[in-house]
Amino acid sequence: MDIVILLIGILTLSSLGYVIFKFNLKDDKTDDSQQRQDEIHQMKEMLTLEFKNLANEIFEEKTKKITEVNKENLSNILDPLKENIARFERKVESTNKDAVEFNAILKSEINHLKNETLKMRDDANNLANALRGESKTQGDWGEQQMETILNAAGLEKNIHYEKEKNLKNENEDNQRLDYIVKLPGDKCIIIDSKVSLVAYVNYYNSEDKDDKKHYLKEHLKSINTHITTLSNKNYQELDINQPDYILMFMANEPAFKLAVLEDVSLYNKAIDRNIVMVTNSTLFATLKTVAYMWKQDKANKNAIEIARQAGSLYDKFQSFSEDLIKVGNNLNTTKNTYEDAMKKLTDGKDNLVRKTERLRELGAKASKKINPKLLDRSE
Repeated sequence: MDIVILLIGILTLSSLGYVIFKFNLKDDKTDDSQQRQDEIHQMKEMLTLEFKNLANEIFEEKTKKITEVNKENLSNILDPLKENIARFERKVESTNKDAVEFNAILKSEINHLKNETLKMRDDANNLANALRGESKTQGDWGEQQMETILNAAGLEKNIHYEKEKNLKNENEDNQRLDYIVKLPGDKCIIIDSKVSLVAYVNYYNSEDKDDKKHYLKEHLKSINTHITTLSNKNYQELDINQPDYILMFMANEPAFKLAVLEDVSLYNKAIDRNIVMVTNSTLFATLKTVAYMWKQDKANKNAIEIARQAGSLYDKFQSFSEDLIKVGNNLNTTKNTYEDAMKKLTDGKDNLVRKTERLRELGAKASKKINPKLLDRSE
């Protein structure tokens, strides 16, 4: 549209120049007044000035518009590109750093596990001596031990595990679960916290052999009763994605060892009922494995996100390259249009520059001259 306006201005100037030339010839033949010559001269200068302003405005506007468009397009593409590249670099660096540090962290965690196990064993023994058969206190202590192990393993409440959640079985009976530990892939493990210290404390404090035998039998009976009760609840039948077994947690590891040493089949009896008995150390190792599974799941999701970001980056780059090609084509079109206009202005024997210059040569009064380069090119 701007080029059309430019061509119209050039043709208009040419036509008006020709009219001025005719008026000038008529003026020479009829000896008109000096006033008409001045008016013709002013009209020629005005048209020359208007043409020059028109051409300058068009080229300035076109150049400014192209510059603004290019600047905006480059900013819209390069800013997200820069941000995505920086984010990609940070994620790759973080992933590599985690892989390098994992072995060192694992070794440290094993040592920590060893120290914590010894500490929890001593604490359990001391507490067992103090409880003296208060079942409510024992239950609270067992839950506290469970929470400590879960947190020490790196699991977060209501994110990686839930406490005392109610679920309904096939008969619509309410089942209250002590702990549900979540696994990647919408899977989970049920943990039941079992604290049986009354008979064990009596056994520990008794010095009479017969009494010790009695309390030991009571201790085994308490554990077997809980295994049977837990098995009858059929937690495995609940509509949640879980293994065929559940974990029965005994917070007092010496009490568990005493029972297993007395009845070597105790552990297998629980397995036959789809129950796995765990203590502080074995539960911590299991939960630490769960935490590692969550870490690997996060790393896999990060890898997928990196791949997605890489695909998005590629698409952005492709769009950026297409825009650059369009910018180049537009610049070539503008250049070709400009060259065509200049050819009409200076090429040919009867070009616009020569026609306009003849007006001055024929006597038209002008205070300025056409650029000598244009005159040389027109000749």
